[in-house]
Order: sequence, then C-alpha cells, then structure tokens
Amino acid sequence: MKLNVKRTTIALGTACALAVPTALAVATPANADVERHGSCGGGTYELSVDREDGGFEVSADVDRVEPGSRWRVVLRHDGNRFYRNVLRADHEGDLDVERFRTNTAGSDTFRFRAKRLGSTAGCGATITVS
Repeated sequence: MKLNVKRTTIALGTACALAVPTALAVATPANADVERHGSCGGGTYELSVDREDGGFEVSADVDRVEPGSRWRVVLRHDGNRFYRNVLRADHEGDLDVERFRTNTAGSDTFRFRAKRLGSTAGCGATITVS
C-alpha cells in the first residue's frame, strides 16, 4: 500500500512539474490580451485587443449604466474609424461591441469612445500594440 501511495505522489509531482513550463510557454506576451478599464457614465468600460489569426479582435464593453440609455460608440484603428453606431443599453445596463481588424505594418493603435446621448457622460481609451 505504501509503495502505491509513493508511486502516485511521484507521478503527480512529475505531471505538475511538466505542466507548469508548458502553461508558461503558452501565455507569452505576444498572445496576451491588452486591456484598459475605467469608469463611464456611472458604470464601467473595458477595451480589449487580442491578437488573432493575422489580426486583432477588438472588444469594447460598457457595463452597469442605466438600462435603456442610448450611447454612441466609436472605434478607430490607426486613426481610421471602422465602427460607429448608437446602441441601447440592455436590461442589465450593458453594451458590447466586437470587431476583427487585420494587422497593419508597424504598431497598431486602437481607440474607443462612448458617449451617452443627451448627456455629457462619456469615456474612452487607447491601446497601442507593437
């Protein structure tokens, strides 16, 4: 019985030791999300840029604002507008936008702006990815 416990302990220790370097190798900065967070009109925002398949998944979320409120959301890539729309916050007070952009030469700069219509409430963030 003691021999089986010892073998199991050695096997688990070896498996854990092998798994840790693999997990660290996968989570390299080149594959990591870049995020910005902040306050926005009584709620919060998150801008996230994730490298994917020769480009970027750009995600902009505004959360916990007044349900039904209307917001103009604008996304830019290297200064060029690629998304502009007026969105209504859902019953939980959330707005979500996801778009894919191809990689361009050099650094890529993404800018997010959200402004509540009929109000001065708004927010924005910028992410530059090398």
